[in-house]
Amino acid sequence: MRDAITISGLTIRYGQLTAVDGIGFTVAKGETFGFLGPNGAGKTTCIHAMCGLLEPDEGEISLADGMNPAKPEARRSVGIAPQALSLYEELSGEYNLSFFSRMYGLSGEKLAKRVAESLDFVGLTERRGDRVRNYSGGMKRRLNLACALVHEPDLVFLDEPMVGVDPQSRSHMFDAIEKLRERKVTIVYTTHYMEEAQRLCDRVAIMDRGRIVALDTVDALIEKHGGSSSVSIRLDDPGSWKGEGEVRDGVVTIETEEPMNCLRTLFKYGVSVRTLKLERPNLERVFLNITGRKLRD
Repeated sequence: MRDAITISGLTIRYGQLTAVDGIGFTVAKGETFGFLGPNGAGKTTCIHAMCGLLEPDEGEISLADGMNPAKPEARRSVGIAPQALSLYEELSGEYNLSFFSRMYGLSGEKLAKRVAESLDFVGLTERRGDRVRNYSGGMKRRLNLACALVHEPDLVFLDEPMVGVDPQSRSHMFDAIEKLRERKVTIVYTTHYMEEAQRLCDRVAIMDRGRIVALDTVDALIEKHGGSSSVSIRLDDPGSWKGEGEVRDGVVTIETEEPMNCLRTLFKYGVSVRTLKLERPNLERVFLNITGRKLRD
């Protein structure tokens, strides 16, 4: 089975700035592949190249069956929800979807069926006739997603799809994307929020300054680069603590690969504990450890 996307030596420059610097990777069919990194890391530029909107200065990109992403037949086979909303504010949600459906060649009963299904998929059926200008920011993001899916593509690009989304719409978006995963739709997902990548992505490429600095499954990245767990214990009597770790303001903080050992020490010395907090390594810790910079710089 061919990969959904194959990239080798991809380089894109804007004048003297190298936005994407010689990267290569593959995305398997049915995989949710994430780009994680700060603003300006090169994530959106990669998306634009994979959609055929940017011509690389160097390197090659091919979609399934060897298609060139710049060719019209390739563009018709993919869906994209861009970071900058691509909606007509004066038209209704339903009419926006009808318009994009026609752009993808749908008509008649098939068009009507897909518009209705797409509105239901993102929870906007009851607001289908309202002008988009009256939608909340979260509703616009959900409609943006629906427009990317209305023609039932096998490959979808989601570029920062939850920027500015309220909690209710965020829940709808998570549910919708997880349904796409269950259907084995191939998803390329960019974000600078580590919790999105950690929840949704099978593999994650961490980008920084145009390069992929790490690429693996979420669990493997955390295991390899996440470092130790942190255990914070608030004691009734800080002087009673006999184990290792730093004591400050009545709280013992321990960095450890074996957090259960902290519990054993508590039982061993009969220490009275008010609270205990365990923080496991996550993708944000991975990013910090690899790049030395905060994730949202």
